Amino acid sequence: MALAAPPANDRKRVKVYELKNNDWFDRGTGFCKGTVVSAEEAKIVVVSEDDQSRQLLETRISKDDGYQKQQDTLIVWTEQNGTDMALSFQEPEGCASIWDFVNDIQSRLQSLAQDDGLSDDIEHVSPIMLPNPDLGNLHEIENHMRAANSTPGGREALAKFIFIEKYIPKLIPLVDMAEDLESVSDLHRLCSIMKMLILLNDSQIIEYIVSDDVVLGVVGALEYDPDFPLHKANHRQYLADESKFKEVVKIEDENIKNKIHYTYRLQYLKDVVLARILDDPTFSVLNSLIFFNQVDIVQHLQANVPFLKELFTIFGPKEPSLQRKKDAVLFIQQCCAIAKSLQANGRAQLYQNFISSGLLDVIQFALKHQDAAVRVAGTDILVSLIDHDALMVRSYIFKAIQEKSKPLTDTLIELLLIEVDLGVKAQMAEAIKILLDPNANSASIEALGRTNSDFLAKVRGQLPSIPQTDSFIQNFYDESARKLFQPLKDLEGRETMNDLTMQEVSLYAHLVEVLCFFIRQHNFRSKYFILSEGLAARVAQLMDCPEKHLKLTALKYFRTVIGFHDETHNRQIIQHQLFEPILKILFDTMPRDNLLNSACLELFEFIKRENIKMVVQHLVETYRERLQAITYVDTFQNLILRYDQMHEPATTQELDHSFTSVDSDTPARQHAAMNGGKWGHGLKEVDADEEAYFNASDDEDDNPPIAGKPVMNGASPVRPLVNYPDDDADEDDMDILGVDGPPSAQKLSTSTQTRHGSTSPKAAAVGSPPERISEKRRRDDDEEDELLASISSSTGPKRRASTASNASTGSLRSLRRKSPNINSGKDGGGGPKKISLSLPLKSGVEGGEGQ
Repeated sequence: MALAAPPANDRKRVKVYELKNNDWFDRGTGFCKGTVVSAEEAKIVVVSEDDQSRQLLETRISKDDGYQKQQDTLIVWTEQNGTDMALSFQEPEGCASIWDFVNDIQSRLQSLAQDDGLSDDIEHVSPIMLPNPDLGNLHEIENHMRAANSTPGGREALAKFIFIEKYIPKLIPLVDMAEDLESVSDLHRLCSIMKMLILLNDSQIIEYIVSDDVVLGVVGALEYDPDFPLHKANHRQYLADESKFKEVVKIEDENIKNKIHYTYRLQYLKDVVLARILDDPTFSVLNSLIFFNQVDIVQHLQANVPFLKELFTIFGPKEPSLQRKKDAVLFIQQCCAIAKSLQANGRAQLYQNFISSGLLDVIQFALKHQDAAVRVAGTDILVSLIDHDALMVRSYIFKAIQEKSKPLTDTLIELLLIEVDLGVKAQMAEAIKILLDPNANSASIEALGRTNSDFLAKVRGQLPSIPQTDSFIQNFYDESARKLFQPLKDLEGRETMNDLTMQEVSLYAHLVEVLCFFIRQHNFRSKYFILSEGLAARVAQLMDCPEKHLKLTALKYFRTVIGFHDETHNRQIIQHQLFEPILKILFDTMPRDNLLNSACLELFEFIKRENIKMVVQHLVETYRERLQAITYVDTFQNLILRYDQMHEPATTQELDHSFTSVDSDTPARQHAAMNGGKWGHGLKEVDADEEAYFNASDDEDDNPPIAGKPVMNGASPVRPLVNYPDDDADEDDMDILGVDGPPSAQKLSTSTQTRHGSTSPKAAAVGSPPERISEKRRRDDDEEDELLASISSSTGPKRRASTASNASTGSLRSLRRKSPNINSGKDGGGGPKKISLSLPLKSGVEGGEGQ
């Protein structure tokens, strides 16, 4: 079989689009051609017009891909991986050539598949024939269409029959006939038939039903929805009203004019007529048709220099008609709204052409117009322009400042203060925030990067420098900020906040929102401006108003300020007692669970969690009794606890960070040992850290101490470094600590072991049986006398630590718990190694235990 010939003209200029997240993204502009690789393979290739070595698209034509031709310049299809693609041709002839090539290749591929016996995978679809419609056989037609609509092949065959046989014009006269006969059942059947035709998801059918000849008949049938038998819509009346279409400047191109009408009707179908029944495929087709129509319309208008010149001349002094000026503003608003859905480079070109023709003067005119609709349109245009490129608008404002003319920001501020329309007021406040945002262009730059990296590189090279942004913001604080926040300053002499009008409430809410925004974006500039103007006290004054949303906005200011941990702001709040109105709101709303109460609680919870000491100290010292009364949450009790911990004595604070975490009675014992004990005069006074460490307790049992018996340490919650024997065991256990001691201590230790029948330190440690308290006390007294005699007879002031008294016991226990001087471990046999402890002594006393 002969190969299909490629299109005669290989150079067909085209844009490549890809559908991502329900938006069409421009992959670039290039030249399209069809290439035949072999008898079973053909491709569509698009080469970039900027770089001939780069391919924008290379897709293989398969026999079963659903290619669709929309309008005269568009081909849409779905790749095998599920990606929706589109080619938008510059000329209809190029689109027709590629379309014929695709159809020829597909038909040849299907013939090859049938010749090779591979046609089993091609569903055999018999052609569908519907009878000529009249009121008598509508029921039969509806049943045939429902049966065909149940399979993909039947849907395709039905769509071909409807389009080829021009079946829709045959159905339209039946609407008028049924209305004349008042046959509601026939009208309901006609509505169901029209719905099924539209939901076939065929772009040719959808394009046809919005044409001038049949659109009113189609929407007339759709007025009688069988799901709402008692209601009739007025679609024909709405679409037939030509007053809604106003040609501000005459459009000479009939094709563009028709596309404007078709787009309007497609949007009405999508948003009104079919909104309840649309499925995803039909919704996608409608969106695609609308999008590509809008692209063609905007590209034509922005490239038409005479059209733009005449459009912006309307705002000159020679135009007497105010109505025409109003219509021109609304027209430009519609163009900017359409531009939001365009790709970044197309949108940038549109705004650039508009600005060069005088768009900023149009915005100034619209913002000052007496009609609220025009002011809304003007602010909408401005916000769209700022969203697209805030740096560009900022550069024009900066130029006006240098020329000593009135900048756009001053106009926005004046209108924000006097505007009565709440929607316009909100838009102007938003425009001020975006204009003064140092990072306003980051989002649009990211969007450019996603759509076209080449264009992004060009744009980045043209961006104004950052110093201009800094100068612009500094000039705002020098010249305009006081005008903007003057209404807040005027609150100073106001006695009551109960008589605020709705416009005033809205204005104050927007001003506080803008102020919060400035605090986040202009940290040091906004801080000194707020301090010099005393705005914090005025914001706190708004908390006395009855409107809860304004109270929340004022509370948001304090939450924003405190969140920065800035001492300057915190001092201002403390100095002016600005927590007073916040606590008043808290007491007025507690213990109810509402947004206002929760916002107050979150503020104090943040202060407690972050431990902002200056604020904690002020709150507890000033409002301690009031805070103690709030018990339905534990935030304020913990806040007071934080304050108390901050003001505890040094020893107690260090105790909280000691080795153990349980309260101890060691300090009292140690105090007795150091002052009243027999060994107190020979001990060196330890430093604070060492004392805090020794004072930490290991107690974890709750057994009270026995009267007359030294208080014993409990087990440590942390695993001890050395497994000491029990305190109540034989004192021979202590001899383990003295094996490396001086000779006198070792001799004394040996005699003690011999007296009690212990042969070795290990035996003493392991085999000493428990003894009664009375026997131990007698033995302790004997040992004490012997030990004193040994010390008094020795040449140097050497001693051996013992458990002779409560004081010495306390000192020894403190020594045993001092981990830095303990070396412990196990030898190969598992027995305890030798352990040495050193104790610093006073007055030249040497030779502590294990020295």
